[in-house]
Amino acid sequence: MYDMVIIGAGTAGLSAAIYGVRAGKSVLVLEGESYGGQIINSPEVENYPGIAKISGFEFATGLYEQAKNLGASIEFEAVSRVEKTGKDFIVYTEEREIPCHSVILATGAKNRPLGVEREVELVGAGVSYCATCDGAFFRGQETAVVGGGSTALEDAEFLSSYCSKVYLIHRRDEFRGEQWLVENLRKKENVEFVLDSRVTEILGEQGVEGILVENVKTGDIRELKISGLFVAIGQMPDNSSFAPLVDLDAGGYIKALEDCKTSEAGIFAAGDCRTKTVRQLTTAASDGAVAGLAACEYINRNE
Repeated sequence: MYDMVIIGAGTAGLSAAIYGVRAGKSVLVLEGESYGGQIINSPEVENYPGIAKISGFEFATGLYEQAKNLGASIEFEAVSRVEKTGKDFIVYTEEREIPCHSVILATGAKNRPLGVEREVELVGAGVSYCATCDGAFFRGQETAVVGGGSTALEDAEFLSSYCSKVYLIHRRDEFRGEQWLVENLRKKENVEFVLDSRVTEILGEQGVEGILVENVKTGDIRELKISGLFVAIGQMPDNSSFAPLVDLDAGGYIKALEDCKTSEAGIFAAGDCRTKTVRQLTTAASDGAVAGLAACEYINRNE
């Protein structure tokens, strides 16, 4: 019987683990893929207070090692569901059933697909959701980034150092991302903005050879000859497995305010998986601290 089972080993989950074990609780972190979450793919992090510059991998690894060294158990198993038994819970994986006194959901969010035909089929053959992971494969080639937020702008900036040409495609005429990133990209001769546009078709049989782009205002269709298509149009949560226990909003995010408490006593939500306005590294760490301490309070109250 663990005091606390944390589902997800991103910034929020590992921060919660640190606070849990420091409070003297037995903590198990379960992760279906790799530790670190989305930040592990960022080449540089420059907006975390107190750390001028660090790679996402180094940041995530530091959190992982800190949690383990403090005494948290971290296992790489995917969670299928959670059930409540009295005041306690059972967390189910493919391998086992794990009883615990409290649960913290820190499942983050995953990349949102374009929804264009053959997109999934061509992942790894020209379609990618991680420019920092795959950008080097397209050195000297023409590529396109789809999106209007800071991630898309950062991806275009990164690719411009490798690629002969980078098209930045956005369905609106203004970007949502940070303005200084936009201005930096405007100065680059190998970056072209394709605004008020959307990708309607991916061309190529064995791999990406081009895309068709439609201007949403005029209806004009343009063909872009590219070999790499990088999708950065946001993220979406994957919380359906927990819907029977906790309330979700229309977008699938777990309903929880700044106290990280869900509709079910004893279950807490931290990080990008919960309803919130700002989703940043700092807010994920903050959520982890809040959820970890809230879980400790719940455990102490029910002992």
